[in-house]
Amino acid sequence: MGDMLWAPPADVLERSRIGDYLRWLREHRGLDFADYDALWHWSVTDLDGFWRSIWDHFEVIAHTPPTATLAERGMPGARWFPGATLNYAENVLRMPGRAADDPVVIAHGQTRAPVTLTAAELREQVRRVSAGLRRLGVTAGDRVAAYAPNIPETYVLLLATASLGAIFSSCAPEFGTRSVTDRWQQIEPTVLVAVDGYRYGDKPVDRRAEVAAIRAALPSLRHTVSIAYLDPGAAPEGVLDWAELAAPTDEPLTFTPVPFDHPLYVLYSSGTTGLPKPIVHGHGGILLEHLKMLALHHDLGPSDRFFWFTTTGWMMWNFLVSGPAVGAAIVLFDGNPGHPDLGGLWRLAAETGTTYFGTSAPYLLACRKAGLVPRDIADLSALRGVGSTGAPLPAEGFRWVYETVSDRVQLQSLSGGTDVCTGFVGGVPLLPVYAGEIACRALGAKVEARSADGTPVIGELGELVITEPMPSMPVGFWNDPDGRRYREAYFDVYPGVWRHGDWITINSRGGCVITGRSDATLNRGGVRLGTAEFYSVVEGLDEVVDSVVVHLEDDEGGAGELLLFVVLADGLELDDPLRAKICRELRTALSPRHVPDEIHQVRAVPRTLSAKKLEVPVKKILTGVPVDRAAAKGALANPESLASFAAFAQRRTTDNTPA
Repeated sequence: MGDMLWAPPADVLERSRIGDYLRWLREHRGLDFADYDALWHWSVTDLDGFWRSIWDHFEVIAHTPPTATLAERGMPGARWFPGATLNYAENVLRMPGRAADDPVVIAHGQTRAPVTLTAAELREQVRRVSAGLRRLGVTAGDRVAAYAPNIPETYVLLLATASLGAIFSSCAPEFGTRSVTDRWQQIEPTVLVAVDGYRYGDKPVDRRAEVAAIRAALPSLRHTVSIAYLDPGAAPEGVLDWAELAAPTDEPLTFTPVPFDHPLYVLYSSGTTGLPKPIVHGHGGILLEHLKMLALHHDLGPSDRFFWFTTTGWMMWNFLVSGPAVGAAIVLFDGNPGHPDLGGLWRLAAETGTTYFGTSAPYLLACRKAGLVPRDIADLSALRGVGSTGAPLPAEGFRWVYETVSDRVQLQSLSGGTDVCTGFVGGVPLLPVYAGEIACRALGAKVEARSADGTPVIGELGELVITEPMPSMPVGFWNDPDGRRYREAYFDVYPGVWRHGDWITINSRGGCVITGRSDATLNRGGVRLGTAEFYSVVEGLDEVVDSVVVHLEDDEGGAGELLLFVVLADGLELDDPLRAKICRELRTALSPRHVPDEIHQVRAVPRTLSAKKLEVPVKKILTGVPVDRAAAKGALANPESLASFAAFAQRRTTDNTPA
């Protein structure tokens, strides 16, 4: 059990949006809940009652009402709100509690001066771009692709596309050509909107050659629109510029009513092996899920400025930009979070009056390792929430936030995924924060831990499963008419139950600890070990910058081999005293089972474009799978990092070859 680091204030029910919701349930539904646990149990038992309450409480704008809440409960194939028609963009652009001249988009970056859009300006931009897309022939069901960063134009394009019932898809411009075409050749977009380049820190990055290659690889394209972001100037021949797309017009802003499960956007799995999975999300499911999560869990409303460090290639961007649906202004940032130093994002939070600061666990741990004290370099008095995701945040990361950022903020570690475009587990204003622990299972998310034999367990490590449907589960995968790929991705192991691929421990009070991907398990002597706690210890050492650990099973049923690869601080070489120190720390902090058989130095750990470590491809390479089959290089931030693992595997094979 971790130390309690924060407790809800005595008047939390008067001050929070979940308190408002509980009062609403009493007044409008005659329901009274003693605590969060009781509310959660109701939310995952009475699915009709809970999700209809979200629809009604947030006064979803619908063109035709639903004939039911949940017509079919089985997974996959649950049918939510049949008969309803609505539009995600219409609900976001309502911006409850915001006056026309209130700032709702505050955008900073390293390529150009800051940009602010008021509520009226955002609606006007969406009106113009929606009309521009219509002039290009875009209609409901067409795909519009954005090769663009986290800037207002990308957000406006998403809302304009959704307003027409067309389908949006974005790739961050740091994605290489192959990564982009692997994604978009599957969905065949008719319109591409792309930047000419961007600035990362003080380094200009020209992307015109990549845009040309992407255009050449997408025969479905009818139009390309250029955003002159890096180098203001004329668009290339045969390409519209953004100003033409967003030209003044008398056309009113209208919203095409679409069914609840009509595709809103296509997100993609990281695609580390094989083609990325094109995950289709629907208007209604995303809207309801984000209303619930942003308002009731993150406690966001019209007085808030909501920031999450993300690119347009990560689902956290899609989550962030739903902020105006609950009245929150959003803070966008495009650039290198480490430039000119790690304090840059904290200073951005101060400058923009950010009230909720979202980031990744690796960023918080990097700040801790650098000895940063954010409250000493920035006025963070407006801050009341900090969010962390992307990887498990260990106890020392929690303590660092409370010691150096603020002892008043609620730190919410959450975990979920691209597959549902939300968190399954996270925080809530009603519950305290314990070091190293995710506070709760989210409302409407029936998360369980399952043991090896498939039975639910409490207080033990198990597979994270979801045993009841959620509205933001994918509508399906693109071009998967019989649903086979979709079923294989989540429902093959436990029929009718969503298997997410993470290890989770749920304790008796409902708190959760995620300990890594279940497909990257370290299985030593029959005991399953998660990788997250391993990294927490190893990377806690001053000498170690990064690390990756894999377990190679023994075909004979023996203990196998536990191999640790470390990236060391500049100028350091791995020697026997450092190996001994690492082993001693692991033995002391964790157990003798965690002591690796071998430790090797590498120059870099392979990571996805959203910074997740790639244990599984490393393991495949070490077991003899060729690099090109083990990982799709275009999905990696640093594909060159795989070479040292391939060389290591080759040396091992050579060394073990009989004379």
